[in-house]
Amino acid sequence: MNPPTFHEALRFWLKLGFISFGGPAGQIAIMHEYLVDKKKWMSDSKFLHALNYCMILPGPEAQQLAIYIGWLLHGTWGGLAAGVLFVLPSMFILLGLSLVYVTFGNVPWVYALFDGLKPAVIAIVILALIKIGKKSLATPFHYLVAAAAFCCIFFLNVPFPLIILGAIITAALARRFLPRLFQQNQKKTEKQDADEAGYFLNKNSVLPGTAFNAARLARQVLTAAALWVLPFVLFYFFTKDFTFWKTLSLFFTQAALVTFGGAYAVLPYVAQVSVEKLNWLSSLQMVDGLALGETTPGPLIMVLVFVGYMAGYNHFGGSLWMGTLGLVATTFFTFLPCFLFIFAGAPIIEKTQEDRQVKEVLGLVTAAAVGVVLNLTIYLGKAVIFPNELLWAATDWVALGWVAVSFLAMYRYKVGMMTWIGVSALFGLVEYFIFH
Repeated sequence: MNPPTFHEALRFWLKLGFISFGGPAGQIAIMHEYLVDKKKWMSDSKFLHALNYCMILPGPEAQQLAIYIGWLLHGTWGGLAAGVLFVLPSMFILLGLSLVYVTFGNVPWVYALFDGLKPAVIAIVILALIKIGKKSLATPFHYLVAAAAFCCIFFLNVPFPLIILGAIITAALARRFLPRLFQQNQKKTEKQDADEAGYFLNKNSVLPGTAFNAARLARQVLTAAALWVLPFVLFYFFTKDFTFWKTLSLFFTQAALVTFGGAYAVLPYVAQVSVEKLNWLSSLQMVDGLALGETTPGPLIMVLVFVGYMAGYNHFGGSLWMGTLGLVATTFFTFLPCFLFIFAGAPIIEKTQEDRQVKEVLGLVTAAAVGVVLNLTIYLGKAVIFPNELLWAATDWVALGWVAVSFLAMYRYKVGMMTWIGVSALFGLVEYFIFH
């Protein structure tokens, strides 16, 4: 396989930034479909190994996965390009929508555009669930762990980090007392090994510059610390209310470091503090911000940048410029830790790919993640198909029909995911202008 050029990868990362709808499951599905199935830039085992690591980190795992893959393909510059382009389009789209929101109020046709996308996103998530499940559920034990993870999060509301911790402890105990639970079908193992040769990056790849280096790690930590301090210096010398900017910067840094389990885990905390304690925005504005975040590409944690915008806008008496500065600062402090986690940790994780013990533990983490993705599929499907209440009479039949059409189009007739996203957006507009 010929290695992808930096320009080829850059085009994909830029496109991904504009079409990465559907939260982490949808975003991971898009990356898997393009990087593994279509371009064969990396094998399933390499993709899942990177995903396993990103799943146990705080922060948006899909963006961190993009950084990891960009780093594998083209080093530090590749990781920076992938990570920045993953959030930059969403930041500018949310900036535009925030400006429209505070100036003109809600824009119905914008919501209609994204209403067409939501059913397609459900189909994308279902496809991701099928693909990742086929690859990662290798034994009956993996299926059992996936089912247990689903029951924990769906019926018992167990937090995502505890589920991952439980999977790690279960793997350690099973390895110690029942190692035969990890034994896979020999034919399936041989087929997986043979498949590796068809990919540019596979489990046997030895990449230059990916080995652990203590001096490089020290430089990365110092660079990240300097970048984190720099805005404080600028706020101190060039803004009127340093206390406000310091509070905003520290708050979103803290939020970035506790986002285990995705945005849904941290949003209640952010909403409570920003609305009730800091009075940056009203509860209704927070709900509107969540709606905007749900209907734009990029990680759902981007809702935080709307909170940052409203904080600056409201604190400085309706200033669009201060709102914009709040949005940019929030983006910076929310996503800066993601780059450090990957650049510092990925070289260590790369060394463990063929370590059987680590491989089996992380494999069980992926199995648990399949159960969590199933829960997310049901959660998103309920929000789209039963928007008001879970009753047969309250079913949105148009949305349900478009989920089915989308699934058939992409699964049975192999319509490209990016093409179908465009078709679905157009469908949402047509539906709005016909029925409203």
